Amino acid sequence: MKADVRSSRRPAAPDRRKPILYVTLGVIAIALVVTVAILSRNPSVVPQAATETHVQSKIKVGDAAPPFAVATTAGPFDLTTTKTPVFLEVFATWCPHCQRETKILNSLYGKFGKQINFVAVSGSNVGIDENTPESQADVIGFVQKFNVTYPVAFDPELKVAGAYLQSGYPTIVIIKADKTISYIGDGELTEPTLETAIKTAL
Repeated sequence: MKADVRSSRRPAAPDRRKPILYVTLGVIAIALVVTVAILSRNPSVVPQAATETHVQSKIKVGDAAPPFAVATTAGPFDLTTTKTPVFLEVFATWCPHCQRETKILNSLYGKFGKQINFVAVSGSNVGIDENTPESQADVIGFVQKFNVTYPVAFDPELKVAGAYLQSGYPTIVIIKADKTISYIGDGELTEPTLETAIKTAL
């Protein structure tokens, strides 16, 4: 007599791959939710429109502006002798935010260049190639590449950066005629924002 084939068959083993897949997807989803929640509660974690620096000056609005003198593409500049307000930018030639900000500063210089002294000073020891040391040639190359019309200075000792640089490139500081600071900002700042700050200092 033939054996009952049906009784010799073993039950099929359950497919464990699907539950593992569902658990993995669930863990990933939870991790994403937690990450979004952390970022929304801590805005400082979200990248800002500025290139971070490892140096930050302690100057504040209302403080006396630290004196400085530099040789710019338009001639020598000395804060202690100027009698008009000053629009100071501390930038890095390799910084994409600084590169894009040149258009706004060119426009502001065209509007206010006869009422306020504009001066942009290099504030990084790294050149435009992000590899070699910063040089006068890097600054001149920056001016030519981005069609900069306002005065620019190379500061090999980074003295101006040490006195004025905030947490990001570019840093913009507006100094009133009485040599007190009326505005401090960093990152890609809009033209209306800077125009308002200039008018306040005039």
